[in-house]
Amino acid sequence: MNSEQLCSLVVDALNDVKAQDIVLLDVRDMTTVTDYMIIASGTSSRHVQALVDNVAEKARQAGHRPIGVEGEEGGEWVLLDLQDALVHVMLPGVREFYNLEKLWSLGAPGDRAATDR
Repeated sequence: MNSEQLCSLVVDALNDVKAQDIVLLDVRDMTTVTDYMIIASGTSSRHVQALVDNVAEKARQAGHRPIGVEGEEGGEWVLLDLQDALVHVMLPGVREFYNLEKLWSLGAPGDRAATDR
C-alpha cells in the first residue's frame, strides 16, 4: 500500500465514524519523519478514541500495522503513527490552540500544503 492509498484509507475510516474537519497535509518536502499528516476533530474524548480505534482497525485489516499510539489516556489529542501518515485526532479546542495546519503549511511562498478532503 503506498502513501496515497493509506491516506485514502485513513480519511475513509475517519468519515465512517463522523470525524469533523478532516485535513490532509502533504509534508514530504518538510520532513523525513512522514509523508502525510491527517488532522481531524472529534466531538468528545470518547469520539476521539472511537475515531482512532476505527482508523487503526482499518489499517490493520489492510495489512498496515500502526507503529504506535500516543495520548489515549487523556483523549483530548490522540496521535496514531502509521509511518507514512501521522493521524492527529483532537478535540476542537485543542486543535485550535495548537493549530497544526498552520504550523505544517509554512512552506515556500505560494505553496499550498493543506487540502480539505
